[in-house]
Amino acid sequence: MNVQPTRRGIIKGAGALVIGFDIFNPAMAQAPAADLPGDLKIAPKVSSWLRIEAGGKVRLLVGKVEIGQGILTAVAQLCADELDIDMSRLVITSGDTRLVPDEGVTAGSFSMPNCGSAVRAVSADARQILLGLAAARLGSNAAALKTADGKITAPDGKSVTYWELVAGSELEVPATGKAPLKPAAARRYAGKSVPRIDIPAKVTGAPVWIQDLRPEGMLHGRVLRPPAYEAKLVSLDAGDVEKTAGVIKVVRDGSFVGVIAEREETAIDAVDALRRAAKWDVPAKSETQDTVHDWMLAQKSQDVVIKNTPSAAPAGASVEAVYKRPYHMHASIGPSTAVAVLDGDTMRIQSHSQSIFETSAAIAEMLGMEKSKVHGQHVQGSGCYGHNGADDAAADAALLARAVPGRPVRIQWSRNDEHKWEPYGSAMVMKLKAAVDAKGDITDWTYDLWSTSHGTRPSGKAGNLLAAHYLEKPFALPTPVNAGPPNFAADRNAIAIYEFPGQKVTTHFITGFAARASSTRGLGAYANVFAIESFMDELAHRAKADPLEYRLRYLKDERGRAVLQKAADMLGWKDWKRTPGRGRGIGFARYKGLAAYNAVAMEVEVDRSTGRIRVLRAVSANDTGEVVSPDGVKNQIEGGIVQSLSWTLKEGVRFDAAGVRSADWISYPILTFSEVPPIEVELLDKPGLAFLGTGEASQGPTGAALANAVFDAAGVRLREAPFTPAKVKAALQS
Repeated sequence: MNVQPTRRGIIKGAGALVIGFDIFNPAMAQAPAADLPGDLKIAPKVSSWLRIEAGGKVRLLVGKVEIGQGILTAVAQLCADELDIDMSRLVITSGDTRLVPDEGVTAGSFSMPNCGSAVRAVSADARQILLGLAAARLGSNAAALKTADGKITAPDGKSVTYWELVAGSELEVPATGKAPLKPAAARRYAGKSVPRIDIPAKVTGAPVWIQDLRPEGMLHGRVLRPPAYEAKLVSLDAGDVEKTAGVIKVVRDGSFVGVIAEREETAIDAVDALRRAAKWDVPAKSETQDTVHDWMLAQKSQDVVIKNTPSAAPAGASVEAVYKRPYHMHASIGPSTAVAVLDGDTMRIQSHSQSIFETSAAIAEMLGMEKSKVHGQHVQGSGCYGHNGADDAAADAALLARAVPGRPVRIQWSRNDEHKWEPYGSAMVMKLKAAVDAKGDITDWTYDLWSTSHGTRPSGKAGNLLAAHYLEKPFALPTPVNAGPPNFAADRNAIAIYEFPGQKVTTHFITGFAARASSTRGLGAYANVFAIESFMDELAHRAKADPLEYRLRYLKDERGRAVLQKAADMLGWKDWKRTPGRGRGIGFARYKGLAAYNAVAMEVEVDRSTGRIRVLRAVSANDTGEVVSPDGVKNQIEGGIVQSLSWTLKEGVRFDAAGVRSADWISYPILTFSEVPPIEVELLDKPGLAFLGTGEASQGPTGAALANAVFDAAGVRLREAPFTPAKVKAALQS
């Protein structure tokens, strides 16, 4: 069983270090230190991140959570190196709202730049503190001391361990962020592929997933979903269900209805019976997956010019194209799950939410409780990268747990719930126009994008929780915003990295929804890079130029040029031999304009008789600054390529006036194992440079490389995902 640490347990078990601490105590808060690296700014005490514990252990406390990206392994490597201990000594607590620094949402490829840099710096600070303590104890100069696996040795052979040195509040001091870091040659772990610390339990079937939790006395809950998002419950006769053996309680609050039962199958059957007994008022809705892009263009939008560099070049011929992205699901393999228990005046929630702090605060508002009384604990869930149903399942569990104090209530969504009720990645429309001269060179570039929100996470507000929308006293959905500076959400990567004589980029942000939407991996970057890199390919072919050479004309960033060229070389671009029905394509971007550089090149085969696209091989080059865990970075790039191929070839939420029709794996197909091509990844490591963040870098380049390879193979330009066989055949016949 996955045992979650408690505040009392850590303090009691520390042995060598007994410190009281309270994440929620404002009196302990310190003003952010602007010169501290990464998230060390938000929790600038050494003891907020590290505990020297009894039994030769060190506890590392981090707010970022493991969602399959390998972050806990990477930060363990950094901590073990700078503290000079074996990784086996580390115990990691992450995503516990009462124990760890509030590092916000685990998203945006920010874990290594923000958390990794903080852990490295604070671990180096701790080592300097320990050396100072040892110098006093051993009567030696700190500079002459040597450390090895938590043991400090003086030139005369005398030694002391970290666990003998720390007896009180020695680490309860501000971090400096300036302690000398170990040189690369002296590091045991950073820069090397080490076994992922989260993998053994998963492959041996240990109960580490949120779906596995079965606390003592646990009850099962299920929620009755309305037939459509805006539906309201008119009447419900729950009498027969309440009398059913094994049903503990039917909970109704407005249009929110849930069942608590002794067994899961009893709860499922009870909800099915309630569904038959319920009567709903369902407002008419006209948008469908086929009309949603026209709907978007017709909406009143918030129009913001995020880049405007007027061109001084003479006007040339105008070339235009329109690209479209559908709504995408997270389609998590493991349905969203949560366990909640009202213990006295505290609601404890175990969830796989990537925003455990914000979600806990939102649930507190929904329940009318003080924020400090909702204790959130992250437990890994099988499938995410974005705002899926995890937060909503946590809210469901909390509402039901409130009705049975002292008994844990487990909520697991059905597959139907997961597919139909999670927040999707927004559909988008991208219109591009370029002016080109007689040689085909770009003299001006205009980019317009339309999108609904990519950010309706709870963010501390109950209105973004699904259940809160249906309560007797409902919480209104906050008006969505395109949060952050330009190039952040809907317009992420909308500003091309290429240097054109003129470039104007306009975001047309729509605050309404045709379908519930929020954050999926990469936010708007997938669609924006797909559009930009496809259009660059179109312009290259129009100019009768090599697509690689054409990009390099406008790419002045040397690190970007190196990545783009490396991917081309890996595919064998220069020596490419054309084969009928086969083609090559390439895509490139620097994620968010400030994170990892990534290029993807691939070879595809198009069957003209069936319209089926088969990806034969894919290669990728990546520069993410200093690489801490090479295997971890490659995992992220490979996973991003596979996911993007699935999006681009197969995925798109189907919905009509009656609601979402993509309710299972048949109506929402994803890439199968047999369809995954061989993938080769090369890393351009930059030791000593900043961590850039990689997790979402390969989605956009992959979609574009695929579209460009299909054009090269079949001579048809696909501008709207997914590239289904029917769509390919229609393009070939037009």
